[in-house]
Amino acid sequence: MSALEKAYEVLRAAIGTESPPGDWFTVTQEQVNQFADVTGDHQWIHVDVERAKNGPFGAPIAHGHLTLSILGLIGRTDKPSNMPVVEGQKMGINYGFNKVRFPAPVPVGARIRSKRTLKSVELKGGMIEVMNRDYQDLSKHLR
Repeated sequence: MSALEKAYEVLRAAIGTESPPGDWFTVTQEQVNQFADVTGDHQWIHVDVERAKNGPFGAPIAHGHLTLSILGLIGRTDKPSNMPVVEGQKMGINYGFNKVRFPAPVPVGARIRSKRTLKSVELKGGMIEVMNRDYQDLSKHLR
């Protein structure tokens, strides 16, 4: 059995495994402002702190795409993981996102974290495509 086939079997056996929650990540106004500068999205609900206080969310909120961008980063943790170790893995890349939704605003100052469940594993040529279902927790508080 090749190393690829062994890795595939290890991962397949772990389908349904849930990772522990990642570490908390605090969303700051500076991060939101920098994201606005990079993307050109300076909508007031993100960058105008005083106006946003009187807006629909009571505070400035992070861009949906900013929270999506950091999702992979906040999944990292120093906690022991119950996800399988694949021998010989050279790298992992973000292949994309399926069915992304933004069900709640993330106010500046909120703490967010994520956890994931291994959903599927598929051989694709000389690679293995792994799909995870990510969940984002939000420490709901406004300033």
